[in-house]
Amino acid sequence: MIEARIHGVEFIAVNTDAQALHNSNAPIRIHVGKSLTRGLGAGMNPEVGRQAAIDTKEEIMTPLKGADMVFLTCGLGGGTGTGAAPVIADLAREAGALTVGVVTKPFSFEGAQRSRIAEDGWHALREKVDALITIPNDRLLSVIDRKKLTMC
Repeated sequence: MIEARIHGVEFIAVNTDAQALHNSNAPIRIHVGKSLTRGLGAGMNPEVGRQAAIDTKEEIMTPLKGADMVFLTCGLGGGTGTGAAPVIADLAREAGALTVGVVTKPFSFEGAQRSRIAEDGWHALREKVDALITIPNDRLLSVIDRKKLTMC
């Protein structure tokens, strides 16, 4: 979507993992929790992701000011997305934006702990967004088997 250069849309990447952030194509990149994680990610700990976003709220809030609508995407079940997404959603709503979450839930083979983290994060995010679209990763496997994907 970034390569499509959609008019009027700003893409912002937020991450605790410095290398993943560096590899992002998003023109706006916000490294959260620099001192907290030393650039290594949140280690599957949503509390670390949450605190990282809180510690960087002013930097996150800057590009959100004036936004009419914010689509917040993340994979649930880890630390950064699960913990930071509700904080970012709250900031987006505070800025007056209609806020839509688009999240994935882990594959079942990723285990019970990751699923529990994802479920807790889903409930926390649900309270902070105007709408929440949830895509179970297991469902993606059945779609991929059809060998035809359509992007619109």
